[in-house]
Amino acid sequence: MSKLTLTDLQLQDKKVLMRVDFNVPLKDGVITDDNRIVQALPSIKYVIEHGGLLILTSHLGRPKGEYDKEFSLKPVAEHLSKLVDTKVHFATDCIGDEAKSVISAADFGEIVLLENVRFHSGETSNEKS
Repeated sequence: MSKLTLTDLQLQDKKVLMRVDFNVPLKDGVITDDNRIVQALPSIKYVIEHGGLLILTSHLGRPKGEYDKEFSLKPVAEHLSKLVDTKVHFATDCIGDEAKSVISAADFGEIVLLENVRFHSGETSNEKS
């Protein structure tokens, strides 16, 4: 059995959760090397060009399971919006009502970037919830 890829999927009007590696270097809230973001662009653009609502999740740094502005993905969302020709919504949490609300407000063909998953202790402790 062969592996499925994005090109094998019907993405129109589907919500697509994609784990990406946006663990990019930041200095004073500015991305100093966007190579990891750029490398993900073909997959990101494919989903949005085919009518999917793309929900991106990533980690950034090692914030020890609690919010730390230094490790927020907000600058990444702002930078990503400059690299793609679509709206990028940013959710200030990666789970719960905040994430659900931002996802619900987004349209198909747009992107939602969820806040750093490492702000939750379960990400590094491998908890199920």
